[in-house]
Amino acid sequence: MKLISFRHLVIGLCMFAAAGMALALKPTVRIVDSEPKLDLETLIPKAFGDWKIDETIVPLISNPEQQALIKEIYNQTLTRTYVNSNGEHIMLSIAYGGDQSDNMAVHKPEICYPAQGFQILKNPTISSFATGEGNIPVKRLVATQGQRIEPITYWTTVGDTVAVNGLKWKLQQLKYGLTGKIPDGLLFRISSIQADDTKAYHIQDAFTRDLLKAMSPDGRQRIIGHPAAAS
Repeated sequence: MKLISFRHLVIGLCMFAAAGMALALKPTVRIVDSEPKLDLETLIPKAFGDWKIDETIVPLISNPEQQALIKEIYNQTLTRTYVNSNGEHIMLSIAYGGDQSDNMAVHKPEICYPAQGFQILKNPTISSFATGEGNIPVKRLVATQGQRIEPITYWTTVGDTVAVNGLKWKLQQLKYGLTGKIPDGLLFRISSIQADDTKAYHIQDAFTRDLLKAMSPDGRQRIIGHPAAAS
């Protein structure tokens, strides 16, 4: 009986110590509080290269439930549709949050598009996008609703790193957490209505490179983090 009681005591003390350690390591410092304030409206130019905002097209609007959830999770969102001289359209959506938590996953296209009545025609695959300053991983997928076929490219950032793989996402969170910091992050999404997804991705990549080229170095870093050197 004494042995059992002693073992229970040891287990209890270990659980108590683990709880105390978890509390001590819980991140408390938000990176967003020590950085210059981010304003997506001014950060993202309204015209650049051969692209300008098409005011005649209203981007896809989330249903009321999703809109409420997005407002709860994110500090800022930006949604625009751009057009070039060839009449090609790109839909841009950026969602920024000061606390890059697991809750932010609800805005990923493979989750939010089906919530809007879309079907995923081609499941997400990871690809490499050459930003002009280095490569970053991106996810590509195709959603469909009726006759509408929409190829999508997106990436997410955790702090200053792009992380589209679930494991890397968790590792980045852990890295910041061990220093007591809470990382900010964003989801950058572009899409277009195009049956030929290969052509669509080519145009989306060109659009994104033109956009990044038109931004300041600090602005680009907020969008793509520190990309790996191009090979």
